[in-house]
Amino acid sequence: MNCHGLRLDFKASDHGTHVKTLTAVVLIFLILCFDGCRGRGAEGVKAVETREVTDDLGRKVSLPVKITRVVSLAPSLTENIFAVGAGDRLVGDTTYCNYPEEAKYVQKVGDTITPNLETIVALKPDVVFVSTASQLESFKNVLEQNHIAVYVTNPNSLDSVLSDLRTLGDLLGTLDRTSELLNEMQERLSGVSEGVQGEKPVLVFVQISKEPLFTIGKGSFLTELVGKAGGRSVTSDVTGGYPKLSKETALALNPEVIILSDSEDNREPNEVFRNSPAVKNGRVYRVNADLLSRPGPRLVDALEQIARDLHPEKF
Repeated sequence: MNCHGLRLDFKASDHGTHVKTLTAVVLIFLILCFDGCRGRGAEGVKAVETREVTDDLGRKVSLPVKITRVVSLAPSLTENIFAVGAGDRLVGDTTYCNYPEEAKYVQKVGDTITPNLETIVALKPDVVFVSTASQLESFKNVLEQNHIAVYVTNPNSLDSVLSDLRTLGDLLGTLDRTSELLNEMQERLSGVSEGVQGEKPVLVFVQISKEPLFTIGKGSFLTELVGKAGGRSVTSDVTGGYPKLSKETALALNPEVIILSDSEDNREPNEVFRNSPAVKNGRVYRVNADLLSRPGPRLVDALEQIARDLHPEKF
């Protein structure tokens, strides 16, 4: 009989002593086995301490208290995981995850919409972070069948971006680093706010793509960002996050400034704006598309750049 390398041998002499000895040794055997197996499930697998949390969609998600292996399915989430000091936990991310530099060398699991589920399962993550509800539905069941938790972050305001960063730091056990990051971001946000205080808001059109013409609506965190930079988005009342505009609707907007989300096919304003004050006065500015599209720490970089463009005399 063996447990933890303990071998029990008995001789057939001295029956009374033998019984007492056997009883004592069996008790020791049981105690050792109990200690060795305590915390293990029925299959001998060590139980993991978990906690229940609520993601941005209001879903209850059970996560390990100590998360050691993470997959990110959005560039913004990859940036945020590194930013809160947990980049060493990242075992998989997407082909679009290119910042910071270290993210390029993480195991790729496909793109954001059609990730390779076999690769993800093989990486054995404790949790997969995703950024949209539509993304979630396409593979949630497969991952959950493999006992892999799925957590959705979906920030739609600057406050929710900050809140999601704090939550990420809490989940990954890096609250000290996260607090430093958030304090730095708050200081920079306050600096911009003080700089534009009392200034007349500039009418701004944010062009996400030239053809077809997409912009930002009231459901986008960028609408708030423009406001904090001392502007007012001329599409702030349009329904949705990133609506497509007709030429007729765009013609009536007459923006004073146009902000281009800088990408290869979006480096000049749509023709419909050729007679706008923005184009006539040369107030067309480009902002790196990644800064505008990824809700994370670098949004503050975008905010500072837009504030300088709108109110150069103040910065």
